[in-house]
Amino acid sequence: MPILPPDGTITALLGPTNTGKTHRAIERMLQHRSGMIGLPLRLLAREVYDRITAEKGEQAVALVTGEEKRIPPNPRWFVCTVEAMPVDRPVSFVAVDEIQLAGDRNRGHVFTDRILFARGVKETMFLGSDTIAPLLERLVPTAVVERQARFSKLSHLGYRKLGALPKRSAIVAFSAAEVYAIAERLRARHGGTAVVLGALSPRTRNAQVAMYQAGEVPFLVATDAIGMGLNMDIEHVAFSNFRKFDGTAFRGLTPAEAGQIAGRAGRFRRDGTFGATADLGGLDSDVVTAVEAHAFAPLKKLWWRSSDLDFSSVTALRESLIARAPAGFLAPARDEEDERALAALAVMPEVIAAARGTQAVRLLWEVCQIPDFRKLLTDAHVQLVARIYGHLVKSGRIPDAWIGRQLEQLDRADGDLDLLMTRLAHVRTWTYVSSHSNWLDDAEGWQARARAIEDRLSDALHAELTQRFVDRRTLVLGASPSGAVGAGGEVRVGGYVVGTLVGLAWTAQDADRLSERAARDTLAGELAERVERAVAAPHAEFSVDDEGQVRWEGGVVARLVAGTGLLTPGVRMARHDLLAPSALQRVQRRVTAFVRDWVAAVVAPLHLPEAEALRGPAQGLLYALSQGLGVLPTGAVAELLRDIPERDRRELTRLGVRFGVEHVWALPLLDRPRDHALLWRAHTGEDRSPGFYRAVGTPIVGGVPVQVEALEAFAAKARAGARGGAFVTPEGLAPAEATAVLEGLGYWRQGERWMRGRRRASG
Repeated sequence: MPILPPDGTITALLGPTNTGKTHRAIERMLQHRSGMIGLPLRLLAREVYDRITAEKGEQAVALVTGEEKRIPPNPRWFVCTVEAMPVDRPVSFVAVDEIQLAGDRNRGHVFTDRILFARGVKETMFLGSDTIAPLLERLVPTAVVERQARFSKLSHLGYRKLGALPKRSAIVAFSAAEVYAIAERLRARHGGTAVVLGALSPRTRNAQVAMYQAGEVPFLVATDAIGMGLNMDIEHVAFSNFRKFDGTAFRGLTPAEAGQIAGRAGRFRRDGTFGATADLGGLDSDVVTAVEAHAFAPLKKLWWRSSDLDFSSVTALRESLIARAPAGFLAPARDEEDERALAALAVMPEVIAAARGTQAVRLLWEVCQIPDFRKLLTDAHVQLVARIYGHLVKSGRIPDAWIGRQLEQLDRADGDLDLLMTRLAHVRTWTYVSSHSNWLDDAEGWQARARAIEDRLSDALHAELTQRFVDRRTLVLGASPSGAVGAGGEVRVGGYVVGTLVGLAWTAQDADRLSERAARDTLAGELAERVERAVAAPHAEFSVDDEGQVRWEGGVVARLVAGTGLLTPGVRMARHDLLAPSALQRVQRRVTAFVRDWVAAVVAPLHLPEAEALRGPAQGLLYALSQGLGVLPTGAVAELLRDIPERDRRELTRLGVRFGVEHVWALPLLDRPRDHALLWRAHTGEDRSPGFYRAVGTPIVGGVPVQVEALEAFAAKARAGARGGAFVTPEGLAPAEATAVLEGLGYWRQGERWMRGRRRASG
């Protein structure tokens, strides 16, 4: 059995964050037969409740918060929010966490009340910061103060741009708009972040924190809500702002507040760092010194409000709420949310009429404590509270039909972030209301329904936050997971297609550095192997497509461009971002060799061994035909033609050279018009000129391209007809083409007949 302290022992465990105070208190509570611990957040209370129930079972533990009450028949231990602690229930042990919040303008009076009145029969333990020590000693002189040292070191890291923040950083802001703006920037730079706001429901915050804890996102953007004991693996805390709205005015953070937030960095014996974003530009040196040393100025005052309330009338209640504090360092809390609700209701005639007698006034005060989770205390909230009070005063119950209509209107999971959070705020109010079993006929049923709606809205809000602030693709690719090339060439990295690789041709799915880096990491080995294969590949594995692109294994490797001549095209390599320069040079040499031999094959029919015996003029004609890709105007080679002896002319004819009146052409070269077109385009960059049409075997006459053999045959018929005088249109071409060609050849029309020679003047 554990050795318990004498009855009434009060201990204060004081020190910075990460000192194990809360853990020690929980362990101590479980050594007692009964106990109660008050925690500053519903989320933290639920975390502790889950931990204890896992060890001790649900029947042994109660959870009591403003919105949730899970109380088994005979619980031994109570886990509560500080505000919801049933302090009138006797238990052996009581602990109150984060008692320095007694100095908080908004919640301080509740913590002060717990310091004064929350006691365990055998042991009481207060947990918090050293800053409260002097005032705690005045409030509770019998308390034994034990100072706790931080397990890990907290160091200043200066300021950094968002893009340079270390992973596992929490960036702290003080408004939803600022949180969203930072989250958007982190999504663009790093793929995403988790988001924690005070306005989120506990379930949504849990889901966001779980996403961060699991490493699904590398960052967390949060308000100062993370400063209150949430256990997360944060390595660095960066302040993006150092001013906050405290419910009354904008003000700078105190060093102690900064220390509370910065102290989330590091966990147990792992050191942490803190600093600022570049937008803030740095922290004051005095703040840095204080945070690193965990040395903060002591609190000068604590907030207080009388707990000895007079319920004899509304006026008496309001006067008792503003009773004078019993000590000078206790500042009277004024204008709290419940007091403002009371003031608003106290002027309503129907409330004044109903609030007569102690029970009615006490009920009015209970109703005024219904939270406005939007923290606006609007007329709508006041009217809601007034209506609830009216029902309770009149019948002692809130009508099922009315609460059913209210919840039905909220049971929708569509809408944007603001709409979802608004619905959540409203339904959390109903969750709080339904936790009052004496206000409803079926309190458990309504609480279950309200919680179910809250859960659905929370899940929808988590999904909306994740969709807006998390880019899964960027996160996955940024982690550089392994990838693979599919059968169709698609390159998948972490399940995402980042591009395609066909042959050596890489096409990115999205033109961003992240995709390129992921592809480069994935394809390094594959590309090296393909380069070796391409360099060693035979000519048969390469081809030139209709666009003049050299392909290997289906992918574009290079393109034909202008070189030193029509038959010596250059090679421009396609863009290969993932290939090293040395690898690219090796592939280029291989492609250049292929193109050289491909061109040689195009004109090879004119370079047969038997042509080597031809004399100079005949050889000159063959060379000219090669350079002209098989078709030349006779006028361009007239001198060569005159000097070719008959024997060589016969040999040229045997080799496939034909001599026409208008053109000389080589039949063996007319079989590859596509290749001729590719060479001409590469050399000149155009494909509509007379030279282009002649290169592909269809010289232009009269503006009409005609296959050279058909053109010469038609021209021969025209000449034969002209020897007899006027002649009709020869056969061989379509009528429109025939007319244009005859005119191009110098013939003129007289009626239905054609003439050659000088056109007669019309009289």
